[in-house]
Order: sequence, then structure tokens, then C-alpha cells
Amino acid sequence: MVRSLDMTALRSFVAVSESGGVTKAAGFLNLTQSAVSMQLKRLEQSLDLKLLSRSGRGVVLTGEGEQLLGYARRMLALNDEVFARLTHDAYEGEIVMGVPHDIVYPAIPQVLKCFNCEYPRMKMRLVSSFTKDLRKKFERGQCDMILTTEDSLEPGGETLTNLQLVWIGAPDGVCWKNRPLPLAYEHDCIFRPGVQRKLDQAGIPWDVVVESDSTRTIEASVSADLAVHTILKGMEPPYVEQIDHQGALPELTTKQINLYVSDLAKGQAVDDLVDYIRRAYEGL
Repeated sequence: MVRSLDMTALRSFVAVSESGGVTKAAGFLNLTQSAVSMQLKRLEQSLDLKLLSRSGRGVVLTGEGEQLLGYARRMLALNDEVFARLTHDAYEGEIVMGVPHDIVYPAIPQVLKCFNCEYPRMKMRLVSSFTKDLRKKFERGQCDMILTTEDSLEPGGETLTNLQLVWIGAPDGVCWKNRPLPLAYEHDCIFRPGVQRKLDQAGIPWDVVVESDSTRTIEASVSADLAVHTILKGMEPPYVEQIDHQGALPELTTKQINLYVSDLAKGQAVDDLVDYIRRAYEGL
């Protein structure tokens, strides 16, 4: 009797194998964890083999699973090639990219424009949030790639550029001369603790007078000369400017803009998008 392997189950098996866990694979495949687990169970039952073994917080392949993985990758590649050739859907799909809100401009619009021209049938979904939140989404498989602003590089990433953190305020504003220094920050801003430490070390009293989850609220408050803020040089939003404080405020550190791409995000479209991102941020 001829038996056939379930391609959907094979795709789940490969995704779990490459990501190291059901949770991340489910996020990438846009399925529930229970659906992925059920597909894996059906695959094991159809072959009457144990393919995966749970170890700690992840999963590892059994000997039989390692053998199947090579076959599964080739079968999926051939399946995708057939659909691409015969239906002309070679570059349809969706890529989810996470970017911190304060480094979207000026690079990301340029990236999206170039990518859309090259791959007009690919859907790009942009997720804008704080670095901490984006890292969590990436770990859960909810983003194919993320950009972060960090002090150091985590394993699996690459640093695109290093930029100076600078003080910004209202055009011709004067509130930066006030003491305590009025600050405006989002609750989860990754720059906030380090900036406050710098002020403490310089002996400059400060007060967070505007606190919000909305970046627009922070920008509006700063542009109204109610408070000052910090941002990576070259990323200043409209209606604010870098403060020429002549040493009255402490010099701030540099930050890395890092890129992380999921092991499950593969293909020419992903490679080209990564290349566009690299060039856009290196150009800053």
C-alpha cells in the first residue's frame, strides 16, 4: 500500500527542529501551539517513530528525527519550487519586521520602498515597539526579524551601526537650562536609566515631568519646550532639534543598532530585505 507524508506536518517538523521549540515555530507558521503539536504527533504516528525528544525548555531530534530532517527539507524545497513555477507565486507571502519607534526614520521608509519595488507581491508588516518588547516577540516567533537599540550584541545578531545618543529639545528652547532638568520619557525607554545615571554622576538634579507610553506625547511635550529628551543622532523627529548645550549637560554614550533574523526566515526575499536594511543604516 502506498503511503504519503503530510507536507503540512513536515513543515511544522522542520520549523520546530530549526527553532528549537514549538512556541517559536507556531509563531512563525501562524498556528497555535496545539495545532503544531498535533501535526507532530500525526507525523510520528504515520511513521511509527519517535522524532523529537523534549530536553529542558526546548526539543531535540532523535536519531530518526535527524534522518528525516534532511529528507523533509528537500521535499519542502521541491514542493515550494513546484508551486512557484506553476502558479507564479514565487515571492508571495508575509515578512514581519519589528523596529523600535525611535529609529524608524529616516531609514525604514527607504527600505520599505526599495523592497516593495523589488517584491510587490510580498506583504511587509511593520511592528513598532520598544526593544525589550520586540525581543520578546522575536523569541516567541512573532517577528521574522527585528532591529534593536542596545549597549551590546546578543548571540545570533549583527551590529549595523553605532550612533551617539544626544539631547533634544524645542527649537530655540530654554527649558534645558532649568534645574531640576525636566525630562520626558516613555515608561519602557531603554535609554532612560543610563541617562539618569549620567545626570546623577554630573550632579545635575532632574525630574521626569512627562511620562507616557505614547511617543507622540513625548515629542509634543518636547516641541512645546516643557521638557528635554534623548535620541540617537540623526533620528530626531520634526519640530525638535539637538540641544547645543555647550557642556552644560553630560555627554551621552553611543548605542548599537542591531539586527536579528530568525533561523526560520529564509529565501531570496529575506536575504534582499536584510541587504536593504544593512545599507540603509550603514548610510547613516
